[in-house]
Amino acid sequence: MNTPPIAYRVLARKYRPTTFSELIGQESLVRTLTNAMSSGRIAQAFMLTGVRGVGKTTTARIIARALNCIGPDGTGGPTISPCGVCEPCLAIIQDRHVDVLEMDAASHTGVDDIREIISGVRYSPVSARYKLYIIDEVHMLSKNAFNALLKTLEEPPSHVKFVFATTEIRKVPVTVLSRCQRFDLRRVTTSELIGHYTKVAGKEGVGVEPDAVALIARAADGSVRDGLSLLDQAIALGGATVTADQVRDMLGLADRAAIIDLFEAALTGKPARALEIFADLHRAGADPLVVLRDLLDLTHFLTRAKVVPDILKDPSTPEAERSRGGAIAAGLGVPLLTRAWQLLLKGVNEAMAAPVPQQAVEMVIIRLAYAADLPTPADLIRQLGGRAASGAAPASPAPSSGGGGGGGPGGQGAAVLARGTAPVASASAALRAPLPLAIARPEPAASPVDAGPMREFRALVQLFSEHHEGVLFAHLQGSVHLVRIEPGLLEIQPKSTAPRDLVNRIGPLLSEWTGRRWTVVATFDSPGHPTLQDQDEEIKARVRREAEAHPLVKAVLATFPGARIKEVRNTTPAVAPSCSALADQSTETYDEEGNLDL
Repeated sequence: MNTPPIAYRVLARKYRPTTFSELIGQESLVRTLTNAMSSGRIAQAFMLTGVRGVGKTTTARIIARALNCIGPDGTGGPTISPCGVCEPCLAIIQDRHVDVLEMDAASHTGVDDIREIISGVRYSPVSARYKLYIIDEVHMLSKNAFNALLKTLEEPPSHVKFVFATTEIRKVPVTVLSRCQRFDLRRVTTSELIGHYTKVAGKEGVGVEPDAVALIARAADGSVRDGLSLLDQAIALGGATVTADQVRDMLGLADRAAIIDLFEAALTGKPARALEIFADLHRAGADPLVVLRDLLDLTHFLTRAKVVPDILKDPSTPEAERSRGGAIAAGLGVPLLTRAWQLLLKGVNEAMAAPVPQQAVEMVIIRLAYAADLPTPADLIRQLGGRAASGAAPASPAPSSGGGGGGGPGGQGAAVLARGTAPVASASAALRAPLPLAIARPEPAASPVDAGPMREFRALVQLFSEHHEGVLFAHLQGSVHLVRIEPGLLEIQPKSTAPRDLVNRIGPLLSEWTGRRWTVVATFDSPGHPTLQDQDEEIKARVRREAEAHPLVKAVLATFPGARIKEVRNTTPAVAPSCSALADQSTETYDEEGNLDL
C-alpha cells in the first residue's frame, strides 16, 4: 500500500514562533508580558492590534501556552518561557487543546456565536489552568455581539482569559477596548526582516543574495508573514540559489540603478533619455505604476538624505542609494525635490485612472523633466526683485526646444544636476542674491472717506459687531448713508433695503453702550456719504490697482502669461478692522502656489 505524501508546509507556518524569544520586533510586548507574569498581574483580556503578518495570532497562541504550561515535571506555573514538552504545550501547538478555543470573527459575527462563548465561560477548564478564548479579526463582530460580550468581558470568572486580535482597532468599540490590555504590534524593521529571512534561507539550505533578501524585506513592508511567502515563492523560482534579478522579475520591480538613472535624467532636463530608460524598464517587465512608486521612494530617500545625511551610513540602505544618493542629494535643493514629489504623487493618481498607464507615466516623466528647468518661487522672487531694483525690463522666457540629450528642455542648456560631476547651476541659480521675500512699496495716500466723521461713524458701527448685533451691523454697513454725526446726534439716510424700524432700534442700543443719550434722525433730502461697504470696496479696488502698477508685480505677470493676482492681503495684523487698516498695505509676498499675496 502506497503511503500518502507528506504535505508541504509553507515557510510562514513552518517557522512560526512558538516562544516569545523567537518573536522578532515586538520587544515592548515581550517585556510587558514578562513583568506581568513574574509579578502575577495577568490581565483578564488582551487586545492585540497591528498590520497583517506581524504576529497577532501567533502571540495569542504563545500567551495561551505561557499561561497553561506546567513544565516538564508537571509542577510549573505561568511562565514567559513555555517548555514546549508538557502536554498543554504540545496540545496547544497542535491546535487540539479543548480549553483553548479559537474563533474567527469574520465568519462568526453574530450574537448567537457570542452566546455560545458566554454559556461556556461558566464551566471550569477540563485539563488546563486557564480557559482561553482567542477571537481573531474581532472588529468583524456585529454591534449586538459586542454588546452581548461586554458584561462577561468586564467580570469573567478567574479561570477565563480572552485574547483578541484585529487589524482595524478603530472599528472596535471603546467600551470593549476599555476592558482590555492593549498591545500595538509594530511593523518589523527592514534590517530585522533581512536578518530573519537570511536565517530561514540558511535553515532551508538555500543560497540567497543579500540584494535579493533586501528586495524581499522591502516588499514585505514590515510584515514577517508576507516576506516569508515571497521568500517561499523566490525559492520555488530560483531553486538552490535566489538572485536579485530573479526576485526583481518575480515582483515586477525595476532595477534600482535604472530608477536612479531615470530620476537623474528627468531632473537634469533630459526627457528623451528619461523616456528611453523607462521604455527599457517596461520592456523588461516593470510595472509602470511600480516605476512611479520607486521614483517617489527615491525622492523621499534623497530628501531625507538632504536633511539627515546620516541615513546614507545606515547598513539597511541599499548599496545603489548609498553610493550615488549622497552625490545626487548634494546637487539638489529641497524645493526642487519637493516639487518633484508633488508631480510624482499627482502622477500616481493619474496613472491609476488612465486607460493606458504606460502613457500616463511617460507624460509624468516629461512633465518632471520640463519642470526641472523652472526656477523655484524663491529664485523667481530674487530674480524679479533684482530686475525691479535695477530698472531692467523682465526678460521673456526662452522658447522650449523640446530636445533631449544634453540640451535639456529649457533651450538654454540649463541643468540642475550633471551626472558624475559637480552640480551645474540652473538659469535661475545665478540670481540667488539674498533679497527679502517681502518687498516694500510706497504707502497709498490717505483716503478722504477715512477722515473725521466717517472714522467716528465706523467706530460707532463697530459697536454693533462687538455686541453681536449682526443684523443691525450688516444694515449699518451696507444700507445707510451717513449725513451728519455729532456727540449724541446721528443723522443718516436709510436705503430702501433698510428695515423701517432701524432708527428706533439703534438709538436705545447706542445710549446703553456709550452711557450717553443718542438721538438718531432719518433724513431723505441729503445724499450723504457713500455706505461703509461701498467705501471698503473702493479701497480694495484702489489697493489692487496700486498692486497691479507695482514694477515687481508687472514683472511677475509678464514672466508668467496667464498669471493673475489672487488676493491683496495685509501682512501686518490690525488691532481692529477699519478703513485705514485696509489702506495700510506695506508688503507683498507669494504663497507656495505662486499666487501673489499683497
